[in-house]
Amino acid sequence: MTNKASNGVKFMLGTKGKMTQVFDEKGVVHAATAIVAAPLTVTQVKTKEKDGYEAVQVGSGVRREKNVAKAQQGHLKDLALSRHLREFPMNGEAKRGDSIDISIFVPGDVVEVSAISKGKGFQGVVKRHGFSGGPRSHGQKNKERAPGSIGGGGRAGGRVVKGMRMAGRMGGDRVTVRNLKVLQVDTETNTLLISGAVPGRPGTLVEIRAIK
Repeated sequence: MTNKASNGVKFMLGTKGKMTQVFDEKGVVHAATAIVAAPLTVTQVKTKEKDGYEAVQVGSGVRREKNVAKAQQGHLKDLALSRHLREFPMNGEAKRGDSIDISIFVPGDVVEVSAISKGKGFQGVVKRHGFSGGPRSHGQKNKERAPGSIGGGGRAGGRVVKGMRMAGRMGGDRVTVRNLKVLQVDTETNTLLISGAVPGRPGTLVEIRAIK
């Protein structure tokens, strides 16, 4: 197996760890998030001739055979049964069975990180949309965090217009944070230290893609 990321395309799957801090050569401290990224295995190479576009499918993690559908077992018949499968654009050389590890990244790389954000449950408009709420005095009784009017008979034909900001489930969305910097690459422990915060709770699957 070989480590390939052709034409400068760099990507990785990992799990979010805890946050820490890193001092640079000038003694300036930077907040950082540790991401554990075990080597990926190329499970499928898609070509423009066969699939209409060029991409590579990679797998990470391991699942027991009894927990994997028969179709996926057939897809991965000569490879380890991966827990996660993701697809990334790639137009260079790669073949099924190749391995990709974090050595493709170097400190200073600028990346974007995508993950599922923390779920917050059902939240009101003050927390969910940043409403300021009602007045805190002058006869205010129990409407401090109320949303206020959502329509009325004279607006839009007596209905609630689509997209009205109201209370509801918050979080649990796919969020992408751009322009984060790779601070450290530890190939012995398969750990990346990335500046700033990334979406999700510790243990969340994250996708890392170089953008510069």
